Amino acid sequence: MDSHTASSIEHPACTVADLHTTRVLSLDAGGRILDWISWQDAACLYVREAVAWTLGEPCLTLHGGWHRDSGDQSILRLHPIVASRGHCASGAVDPSPALSNAALFARDRYLCLYCGRHCTRGELTRDHVMPLSRGGQDTWENVVSACLACNLKKGGRSPQQAGMPLLAVPYKPSWVEHLILSNRNILADQMEFLVHHLPRDRRPAA
Repeated sequence: MDSHTASSIEHPACTVADLHTTRVLSLDAGGRILDWISWQDAACLYVREAVAWTLGEPCLTLHGGWHRDSGDQSILRLHPIVASRGHCASGAVDPSPALSNAALFARDRYLCLYCGRHCTRGELTRDHVMPLSRGGQDTWENVVSACLACNLKKGGRSPQQAGMPLLAVPYKPSWVEHLILSNRNILADQMEFLVHHLPRDRRPAA
């Protein structure tokens, strides 16, 4: 895409995938998984010729402006997985996601890990398995999703003291697990790539 059309990427027509829900998986040139990026950011990489390589069949087709000399309309086909030029510095990407309620609820699949009820985000709370008042820490391994009723019932007690056994053991998700959990619209090529980068003890059986 030449310089005459770069400014028309803001409102392109789109085919193949949904423009509003599709995100591109960003890697560095060495194949290190970085994060999800928007189609706008991905398009900028193509325009700046900063794409080192791609994987998968094109998932978005963007129609840009018209070339003033040839009269042809520019077309940009974005791939689901894009590696940008350069390598990410060691340690530049946290190997595990930051603990937030959104990430926690996604990890626990919007279930209360005490009663098992499926909840909306607004119905869930962050519960500390070992309460902070008893020396518990605000870490992935000590927090679970809980509905408000169960959180109030448990109070400042441990699950054993409250007679409320956990339905699953809390754990710290890997960065790849976090990416899978945080995107409800993962394309097939992206999922296949991510699954092969899951920790071996959490990969689905073949």
